[in-house]
Order: sequence, then C-alpha cells, then structure tokens
Amino acid sequence: MEGVHCAIVSPKRSLRDYCTGLMLPGDRKSVEPMAARTAPARTAAQHQSLLHFVGNAAWSDEKVLAKVREMVLPAIEKDGPIEAWIIDDTSFPKQGKHSVGVHHQYCGQLGKQANCQVAVSLSVANHAASLPVAYRLYLPEARTKDRARRKKAGVPKQIKFKTKPQIALEQIRWACESGLPRGIALMDGAYGRDGRLRAGMTELGVPYAVGIVPTILMWAPGSGPRRMDKPMNNTGRRDEPDLVSAKKVALGLPKQAWRTTTWREGSADQLSSRFARVRVRVGYNKLIPDKLSPEWLLIEWPEGEAEPTKYWLATMPETISFERLVDLAKLRWRIERDYQELKQEVGLGHYEGRGWRGFHHHATLCIAAYGFLIAEQATIPPSGPRSAAPLQIPRLPDDYRPRGSARAA
Repeated sequence: MEGVHCAIVSPKRSLRDYCTGLMLPGDRKSVEPMAARTAPARTAAQHQSLLHFVGNAAWSDEKVLAKVREMVLPAIEKDGPIEAWIIDDTSFPKQGKHSVGVHHQYCGQLGKQANCQVAVSLSVANHAASLPVAYRLYLPEARTKDRARRKKAGVPKQIKFKTKPQIALEQIRWACESGLPRGIALMDGAYGRDGRLRAGMTELGVPYAVGIVPTILMWAPGSGPRRMDKPMNNTGRRDEPDLVSAKKVALGLPKQAWRTTTWREGSADQLSSRFARVRVRVGYNKLIPDKLSPEWLLIEWPEGEAEPTKYWLATMPETISFERLVDLAKLRWRIERDYQELKQEVGLGHYEGRGWRGFHHHATLCIAAYGFLIAEQATIPPSGPRSAAPLQIPRLPDDYRPRGSARAA
C-alpha cells in the first residue's frame, strides 16, 4: 500500500516521475519499466504509485492540458502565430479484446482492418511546431451500447456514440469557445469528405483546407443549382444534372491551369509538385442552395502520374495566392510528425491498462512530456539532437528483470 498512499498524497511527485519516465530513453514507456528507471531503489513501491496515478487517480485531463497550453504555446508562437488547427486520428493495434474501445476496425498504423483503439485529436500548429490540445478515444457504436464493457472500462455515462467527424466538430467547437488562437482547419479525406463537418466549421466561422475524395459532387465554374426551392437530397445528379465529380472538374481543366509549386523544404530537397485550383460550389445532402458559397478546389497532379493524386476543398478568400493555398493545405504534415514523436519518443501507444480514465490520463501525460520537449528546444544548440532532454538516466538495479524478457523467464 506504500506506493498507492504515495500516489494519493503526492500527485505532483507522481506527475513529475511519470513524465520523466516518458522522456527517458527506453524501448517501453509502460508503467513497470518507467518505475524501474525513475526509482531504481524502490521499484515496487514506485510501480504501485505510478499505476494508481495514471489508472485510478481522479485528476482532470482538461486542467492539465490547459496548463500545458499555457506553458507551451508562447514557445511555439515565438516562431510565428498559430496558422492551423489540425484534426486527425491515430490508432493503436491490440492483441486482446478487453481494452476500452478495442474493435475490429481500420487501423492506420497497419494500413488494414485489425483489432485496435482509435483516438481523435486536435492540434494547433505553425510551420515551426505543433501541439495536441484535445484528445478523445473513439468508442465504436457496438462498444457504446455494451453496458457490461462500459462499466468494466469505467466509461463515463455522458459518453454517447459519436462518429469520428462528430468528435472532430465537437473539438473544433470547444477550441472556438476556449478562445484558442485561430487557425485554418486542416484534415485528410476521411474527415473532409463529411459535408456536415464542413458545414459545421463554416457555421462556427472556421475556414478550412480539407482533403476530399475525387467522387465528391460539385458545380464547376459557370454552373450552379437549378432547384433553389428546397434542400438537396442524396439523389444528387437526378435533382441537379449539372453536378460533376471533383475528378471530372480536374480532368477538364486546360493545360495552362497547372503550375509547379514548392511548399517547404524536405529532409533532402525542396518539396514541389504540380497543382491547379478553381472556384467551385459543392453539393451535399440537406444543402440549402441559397446558403451555397464558392470555395477553392485544389488538385495535385504530379508529373508522370496518369491522373490527379490529391484533392482539397478550401474556404480561403478568393484573393489568397496560389503558393499560400498550397502551403497551408500541405501543413497537415505536422500532425504526422506529432504522432511519430509521441509514439517513438514518449510512448503514446505503450499504455497497458484497459480503462477509459487510464487511456486518457496516459495520453495527457505524453502530451505534457511532448510539450516540455517543444518548449525546451530553444535551449538546444542548432547542431544538437532535436529531442535532447536535460535528464540524467538513473542506473537500474543489477537484479532488475522486466516482465516478458528472456532473462526474466
């Protein structure tokens, strides 16, 4: 009970030790190896302390994340104002079926259907850095309705089924209400194809540049809705014969519409490709034609490809430059860096508990550790390693054997 008692009476110590464990070198950032690294002289007690702190202690994820924002955003904004709000999700493959939210669903990490957990997040970003500010586990509908599983995993009663785009819109609405520095909403085609999400962002006054699928229907320049008397339904072309797919619009553009544009420097060279843009009006189910506004359709068609490879819709001003539009649409790469470093550097996917609270507590502490590293980058010489941290690694006891290791067998 010593470790549990310590976690209850000293949450600041547990917070410090847990985040320290996340930033120290090590293949696994689960509780047991972190306990051994942060308190080698009393590993068993530290294990119980950290286990209670992440899995059971009733501290607020929202308050901790708010403090992280307060401390880290000024460091990010030293290199320029926030430019983007990036929505995405990340997945965690799981062998078993008992962890909260685990379901056979598409797993981005594996690129196929598999047993996994999926979390939706919102990050604020500029070209220099980005920080997750909201993070929530997606609970599949079957898991939402399973009362026994919900109770065992400690899912709060107020959590109802929401699709990933609905969670995304909820996070964007929260960001607006919280007064976060405004940015252009960026997301991939899995979210951008959702007309209700795009309409919701427009209602909130949040401009966007979102990936879409090439089959989305729209009115090309020079055409528009014919039936202005009632909302559109999902029959599409039968009600509005002038609707065409984004792909058809792209293939119909003249040769002079395409130009090669560079958007940022990559690891080896500048990144550039061939793009075109055109003003369109997009049709979707329940759209009221009177409220329809033109937006940019941006298309990427690299040299040597048989057809366009990427499509975006953007509610940017008509006066935005071609280069700036491409640059903002491509800024979504920062979320890929976020997740890569959150998983590889601070062990976002290493939590081994099964409950709702522990899943979110671990993610919050990973974001706190990641935010600390972002804020500390200014203290690292330009030639130093990007993820260097001023932490000393304590020596492990000679007889320490992590569970599952060959030497412990």
